[in-house]
Amino acid sequence: MPIERRSLQILANHCGAAADAMAFALMRTAHSAFVKETEDFSCTLVTPEGEAFASPRQFGAPWYSGINYGPVLEMIGAYEPGDICITNDPYSGNVATHTPDIHIWKPVFHDGQIVCFVVGHIHNTDVGGAVPASLSRSLTEIEQEGIRVPPLKLVSQGRLNEDVLRIIKLNVRAPEQNWGDLKAQIASVNIGERKVHEIIARFGVATFSAGIREMLDYAEEQARAVLRGIPDGEYFFADFADEDGEGGVPCRVALTLRIQGGAVELDYTGSDPQVASSLNMPTGGRERHPLALVGLTYVLYTLNNDLLMNAGTLRAARAIMPEGTLLNAVAPAAVGMRSLTCMLTQIVTFGAFSLALPDRMPATSPGGNSIMNLRTAGWDGRPVMASIGPVGGGGGGTPVSDGPNGAGGAQAFLKNTPVEISEAEVPVLFRRYGLWRDSAGAGRYRGGLSAVMEFQVFAPDTVVTARNRNRSVFSSWGVLGGRAGTLSHFIRNPGTPQEVSLGNTDILRCEPGDVVRVVGAGAGGYGDPFTRDPRLVADDIRQGFVSPERAREDYGVALRDGVVDEDATRALRAAPGRAARTAHFDVGTARAAFEAVWSEERYALLTEFLMAQPIRWRHHFKRRFFAAVAEGQGAELRLAAQMQQIGSALLQSAGLPAAR
Repeated sequence: MPIERRSLQILANHCGAAADAMAFALMRTAHSAFVKETEDFSCTLVTPEGEAFASPRQFGAPWYSGINYGPVLEMIGAYEPGDICITNDPYSGNVATHTPDIHIWKPVFHDGQIVCFVVGHIHNTDVGGAVPASLSRSLTEIEQEGIRVPPLKLVSQGRLNEDVLRIIKLNVRAPEQNWGDLKAQIASVNIGERKVHEIIARFGVATFSAGIREMLDYAEEQARAVLRGIPDGEYFFADFADEDGEGGVPCRVALTLRIQGGAVELDYTGSDPQVASSLNMPTGGRERHPLALVGLTYVLYTLNNDLLMNAGTLRAARAIMPEGTLLNAVAPAAVGMRSLTCMLTQIVTFGAFSLALPDRMPATSPGGNSIMNLRTAGWDGRPVMASIGPVGGGGGGTPVSDGPNGAGGAQAFLKNTPVEISEAEVPVLFRRYGLWRDSAGAGRYRGGLSAVMEFQVFAPDTVVTARNRNRSVFSSWGVLGGRAGTLSHFIRNPGTPQEVSLGNTDILRCEPGDVVRVVGAGAGGYGDPFTRDPRLVADDIRQGFVSPERAREDYGVALRDGVVDEDATRALRAAPGRAARTAHFDVGTARAAFEAVWSEERYALLTEFLMAQPIRWRHHFKRRFFAAVAEGQGAELRLAAQMQQIGSALLQSAGLPAAR
């Protein structure tokens, strides 16, 4: 008999509370700031088959709420009480999606039967590899990204496998920190196991087992109800990472969204081939992989805040990700920066849904938050390996409000690391940490301002990594007349004769006394900025969010003695020559110029050519195509003939059959 809906919600609350307890234990016992402060972790209860049915409600990384651990659960032969398993290998089951993410899981037995698993992951600050913090866009193969642990038992019937632990500690830059975090994970799953037993004691094992499946069914029902409220149809949107590798060209994620009768298909055909950098996503092509569908989870929750988020939420969806592409890379492709590409999947999902529901969907956050890590040393020579927090953009303007400043929605529950914590644990001096004026895209409801972080290092050979940097080439887009946000910046020794703009570099080697400034990208606005209430613009000026010059230019608002000058404002807003914006999106001048050459039609021809080639050749050919077009064969030439000519020449130079 189905469980009455009110009782099901009570059971769901208890399961969510169990996940919360796991999260509290993890945060309070972890050693690294990236876990205990930033909260880059997940704690999840999953069915015996691996479907997630409960996650923390205000902590961590909720994009794992729809995860299916089934592929890795099956890689362990048999489970016994007291077992705890571990993996961080992205290509073993496609659950651990880059090497710093250590996943562990523990079976929960009742009367000799597994009733569920308690699982979780943390992002380790470093797991070895070619660069401090293990991740950089410049890496080209998975072997450079640190130690990989295949799915195996870390604890067998309550006994720790010391050999596995020694191997891990030998291969990382901060072994005691990593071991401290791993002990926190073990404590977390042990508490999760205890909490599940308490739930079973209260509700009974039959009700618990039936209830967790009904939770999944209910979440599916809720998701389908939301989707049925969206007009059926096909909606296309694409966006770009700055570069597909050092000195590369923009890297495209394309999405065709198909809504039909309470179901949704997210077709990523048209996205770029897997690249010779670490932007690749190791999804295995699994049609409900959370990395490809986290944007959908956010959209559904935006449209129904009562959504019960679990693996059932994604049953109404399927993703199409052709093999050998950015979203379904094959080994040995590097995957460390998959979070940047995952953010792009979120961005294009919001873009496509904006076309379907323009009056309900906001502009998106910029994505590409710079997660700042340092390898340095204290005055005593003690090595320090630490994260000092993310630096990102704000949230996009919405149909009813400004976007939040400094922390866009794509960051989920992840938090900044307080300056006081970082200075106490890391030998650096923070000179500035706040919001960057004039960074937000203008709109009736403006985007959120970006964050700025400026710090000074003191030890020689300090290495700074800025993982996930993006939006230094193409802006975050605005919607329905809202303007695009500003670009991000990475600068060494700003305001001095030694100032160097680092572009999209994400690794910087510093000398004592160097100052590093990181500025996130501003978020796009929503609606025509000339329709914004002038009093709100005046408030933005008083708070230092907008300069008087940008207020006049972007909003047509003038102030006198700190008060809106109504006559001057009317004159500015009525001045002739202001071009009406009719496009749904404002993508910024750089992307508009890029797409004047690389139009959807041209990109479709490029994709058709690349997908016909061997996987290992595709990225090489993509760059050769871009180089050939940039040499002067521009957009004015006949499109199809030009693309065919370039393709034939490339195949001939590679010794591959021209008929491909």
